[in-house]
Amino acid sequence: MPWSSCKRMSAAALQWPLFDSDAQFNQAQVALAEAELADGLPLVVPTYERMREMLRGIDDADAPCGLMPPLFGQVSVRAVAYQCVLAGCLPAELDVVMAATVACLEPRLNLLGLLTTTGTPAIALAVHLGAGRQGWLNGGTNALGPGHRANACVGRALSLVMRNVAGAKDGVADMATMGQPGKYTFAFAEQSFPAWRSYAQRRGLADDVSGVTVFGASGTAEVLPLDNANTAARILEPVVVAMAASIESTGARRHVERAIDCAQVLLLPPELANTLARLDFDAHAVESYLTQGLAQRLGLDGSSMPGLQAHMLVVGGPGVKMTLMPLWAGGSVPVTAAVARVRSW
Repeated sequence: MPWSSCKRMSAAALQWPLFDSDAQFNQAQVALAEAELADGLPLVVPTYERMREMLRGIDDADAPCGLMPPLFGQVSVRAVAYQCVLAGCLPAELDVVMAATVACLEPRLNLLGLLTTTGTPAIALAVHLGAGRQGWLNGGTNALGPGHRANACVGRALSLVMRNVAGAKDGVADMATMGQPGKYTFAFAEQSFPAWRSYAQRRGLADDVSGVTVFGASGTAEVLPLDNANTAARILEPVVVAMAASIESTGARRHVERAIDCAQVLLLPPELANTLARLDFDAHAVESYLTQGLAQRLGLDGSSMPGLQAHMLVVGGPGVKMTLMPLWAGGSVPVTAAVARVRSW
């Protein structure tokens, strides 16, 4: 459901505390923590001026866009914009965070399960830029690491939506036994790889449309190809082994056998993508190889297990180290959505 289809409402919107521009930083931090809006890291002080700038050009910031589990807080542009201010986002980044927030309402993602499980999942966000668009999120070297403001702030804003709008706070709704650092921020960009259709295009977006995909990611694991990685098997077989191990060790196998959705995600660096392209593998062939190999390794009939699916995105810098991003074993499917403009200009 695009946010622009939300119904209008009167002034009965959620209220979020704002501060004067001369507010003392430390006092604002205390006030925000007392209001249970903090995530443990310092927050950008949400002043009236910053909120006005974030909402400039938006016709109805209080239009309800849906109720977000687990505590069913009301999603609106104002509520999401407030989290963007706290996280340090630029106004132009509100579109992406809003699109990701609405995508999280899609039942296939299973947000209720992701945010209340005793397991470790975080909401990971991939941004896909349409043809000719200039990127601002990092999808290259250290794409999942620190050092890039947009990645850190956009991912943190979505995480704050989960805490402050959805209500996933420790011991209240978020019952994670351990949790993971990705719950602070987990955002990256899909790289443009001209030899293949992008992940967003394979998910139905036109090549000139920017999009987002949200994942219920249980974490990440490094996977290396075999020595002399000059065939598809030598590149991808270690990934199959890692995916199967993830499914077996997390109990996800029982869901696969009951035809419940079970997805695994591979982040493939460009160097290996180039090797596979030279071997006449396209993105669909890579995903098919992984899915079929995974079914075979698990001793399952892949044709009768429609929920078993491997996904692949080209991400990262130079090198051949791949990243497995296993999705939550309780059952979650990636959701891709177009990025709509929230402003009227």
